[in-house]
Order: sequence, then structure tokens, then C-alpha cells
Amino acid sequence: MIDFFQAFILGLIEGLSEFLPISSTAHLIVGELFLSIQPSPYLNFFTIFIQLGAISAVPILYFKRLTTSINIYKSVIISFIPAVILGLLLDEFLENLFQGYWFICISWIIGGFILVFIDQWIVEVNDDSIEEINMIQSIKIGLFQCLAMIPGVSRSGASIIGGRLAGLSHQNAVEFSFLLGIPTILGACAKKLFDYRSEIADFTSGNNVIFLSISFLVSFIVALFSIKFMINLVNQYGFKYFGYYRIFIGLIFGIYLLWR
Repeated sequence: MIDFFQAFILGLIEGLSEFLPISSTAHLIVGELFLSIQPSPYLNFFTIFIQLGAISAVPILYFKRLTTSINIYKSVIISFIPAVILGLLLDEFLENLFQGYWFICISWIIGGFILVFIDQWIVEVNDDSIEEINMIQSIKIGLFQCLAMIPGVSRSGASIIGGRLAGLSHQNAVEFSFLLGIPTILGACAKKLFDYRSEIADFTSGNNVIFLSISFLVSFIVALFSIKFMINLVNQYGFKYFGYYRIFIGLIFGIYLLWR
């Protein structure tokens, strides 16, 4: 099981990394390794549950926009459809196919190079607001988000790259990625909760519910600041620093794997 310290650290990792294009799943897996947490159905449930804390920050920060524009809902739903279809068909297959710490290293590094150079590849940018995203752009972003089913790719990173390739500006690609995360993470959580429906009573008994609540709250609070940090950073510098980070941490983790 998980203790207070581990619950706090995992909530911190989730809140910091969920909306940055650095793969929260990869960071949680590596965090669990260094915290000496053994894989278990409870741990799978725990990591899915605390994602709800992080995603809860989005409707609070974007409440006004979500309550004033119906077109945002249309675009988000269209982008969400590919993830639903491919998620139901291929999610477990991809999770089983692309497993292991070395694959996380490779995903971090490759994704890092893409983020470093993405702004050089894209010249034409549509400065329209996210309320004006059309159907073709929505589908493109949704298809790219499906790449995040591969561990280490990053849901936000994949959807942001999709948004940039669809012609969105830095901020629009980032903000649409945040909003697209709402149905995507809720859908993934609902599926996992259904899968563990017979074990939820045990997973939430005793101290477990306290530790779940701690991680949920920590991930929620940290995500509020992480979202604002992300927007400010990409408006000034683009995505290259996230790319440098991914390459650096991928190399460092690879060295650790060689010497452990």
C-alpha cells in the first residue's frame, strides 16, 4: 500500500506534470520506482484517481470560457472521439506492447527533440481563438492525442503538437489541450473505475481513503499553478525548454538504468 509521504509526492508529481508536455504517466512510474512502491491493482487505481484532482483545476480556471462558448464543446467532443474509439480497441494492447523503463527513456528523448524543433517546422499560424477551431483541426488534434496511449509520449504533449500542426498558436494549442484533457481523463478514469468496481470498497477502506484524498488535493492545488506556469512559459519561449528537459531527464534516467 501507500503511506502519507508517498501519497503526497505522487500527488505533487501528478499536479506538476499532467498539463506539461513531459508525460505525467512516465513521471509517476519513475516516481513509484524511486519511492519503492510495488506495482499492484491498488496502485493502478490510485494513479488514475489522482488524475481527477489535476483535471479538476481546468474547469475552475476556464469556467467563464466554458460557460460562454458552445463551439468549444463541439470542438472538444470531436477531438475526443478518436481517443474513445482507439482507446477501447487498442489501449491495453499498446500498454502491454510498450512497457519497460527503457521505452520511457526513448519516448522522453524523441518527444524532446520534437518539442525543441516544432516551432521551426511550423511557420503559418492561425491566430483565431480556440472558439473558432474547425472540424478538421479538431480531428487532427484528436488523432495526435491518441499517440499518448503509448507510455511516455504525454497526452498534453501529443495534443499540443497536434494543435500546432493544425495551425494553432502556442497559447491556443496549450489551452485547447487543457480543455481536451477534461473528457479524456474523465473517460479514462471512468473506464478504470469500472474495471476495478469490485475492489473499490477495499481500495477506499481505512487509511487508503485518507491517502487518496491527500494526493487528490495536492494534485489539484499544484495543477492550478502548473497551468498558469505553462501558459506564461510557452508565450515567452515556445516549447523548446520542455524539449530540453525531456532529453535531459531521458538521458539521466537511461544512465541510472545502466548503473543500477
